Amino acid sequence: MSGVFEGYEKQYCELSANLAKKSSSANLLDGEQKKQKLSDIKNGLDQAEALIRKMDIEARGLQPNIRAVLLAKLREYKSDLNNLKSEIKRVETTNLNQAARDELLESGMADSLSVSANQKDRLKMSTERLNTSSNRIRDSRKVMLETEELGVSLLQDLHQQRQSLLHSNNTMHGVDENIGKSRKIITNISRRMDRNKWVIGAIITVLIIAIFVVLYFKFIK
Repeated sequence: MSGVFEGYEKQYCELSANLAKKSSSANLLDGEQKKQKLSDIKNGLDQAEALIRKMDIEARGLQPNIRAVLLAKLREYKSDLNNLKSEIKRVETTNLNQAARDELLESGMADSLSVSANQKDRLKMSTERLNTSSNRIRDSRKVMLETEELGVSLLQDLHQQRQSLLHSNNTMHGVDENIGKSRKIITNISRRMDRNKWVIGAIITVLIIAIFVVLYFKFIK
């Protein structure tokens, strides 16, 4: 899992939860305060969209199995962001009844009702998604570690096979050298045998001549 993606994801989840709270509180405002709050929310939406784009770019550069998981999460984040945009548009066109708002403020329940049921559900959903994302990240890390261990094992096996091939190659070179030496020895022996044949032949010839000479002097004279 990319640490960069995790950083973007954490920033997005925090920003999304913060925007949901601001959207709820904007319902209780009017006039310039409401405009300022909505302006802040829109800036936050731009930041959220930028984070989603960054996560998308980062996810597409990862391994296929991890990329598929992260892109599925991104689709959920995009859907959540679209829902939040729709909520902001609704807030922009909605004005609370002044008397009802004053009554809420006077009764001291403005804080307890600042987050609508819809926004509470969104906050709960964001928290659940964050937890789910954390579990998926742990699972993805586990898969990556197992893949890395398998890769290391394969590299070790390949290294051992390479060493075996090198050893076999060296052995073959040694055999070739021994064969070459044997050929030279056999050639030398053959030459010596040929030379010895000539020497023996010459000696025999000399002996025969000597015998004829002896016989000649013995019988003729």
